[in-house]
Amino acid sequence: MELKKYFPNFLVNRKKNLSEKDYYLSNEISKITGCNVQNISLYREAFSLKNASKKQAKNYERLEFLGDSVLGAIISCHLFSTYPEANEGYLTQMKSKIVNRKNLNKLGEELSLTKFLQNETATTLSENIAGNLFEALIGALYLDVDYETCKKVVLERLLTPSEINKLENKIVSYKGLLLEWSQKKKLILRYETCEEMQPNKSLVFRSHVWLDNEKISNATETSKKKAEEKAAQRAFYILNKKQSIIENPKDTA
Repeated sequence: MELKKYFPNFLVNRKKNLSEKDYYLSNEISKITGCNVQNISLYREAFSLKNASKKQAKNYERLEFLGDSVLGAIISCHLFSTYPEANEGYLTQMKSKIVNRKNLNKLGEELSLTKFLQNETATTLSENIAGNLFEALIGALYLDVDYETCKKVVLERLLTPSEINKLENKIVSYKGLLLEWSQKKKLILRYETCEEMQPNKSLVFRSHVWLDNEKISNATETSKKKAEEKAAQRAFYILNKKQSIIENPKDTA
């Protein structure tokens, strides 16, 4: 009964000690993590962009750096215990599928993390901002609570084992997959990529995939990296029809 009397007063006092903006941020973070926010300044920092006019002002980048390491440790430990028979190569591939930029961006977008950005001035956001903020959130949470609580939040609320299992058969990088396969087969894989001007005068990159002396596929994209990945994807489908490229690395020594 005494606790019931105390709890509403606690919320009122907490609200009085926070600005309206901080109170909103605190409540929203608690909804996401299931944890009470102890140090709101950590989350302010986690959702602050770099300001060129204030070189010393804190922004999300340091917490992103920390969150990247904490998330990596959590996922590595989870995979190590979940797949006791898996070799190092399989564990590395699985970790890459989970913490790669595309997947982290997806997780950050699903949580709508950009709505918590503290900067009021209009700015162009990086295409990876959602994933960066996701890592910064992990970094802030780790400092605000502790490792074990952070691990529990990640695996029970943010990146559940069922979601991790869905990634098991997902191909993150066709270029990396082809490279690994070609090395096992002792084949020479190479890319020829050059700039190309389109009829509408837009500049693109065309990439050709060669396997030994045979040209397998080609593709164009707006960047060299994207062109090579798309060409590798096409090469994968062509080669996979002739012979199975994907093996189960859990069973290989």
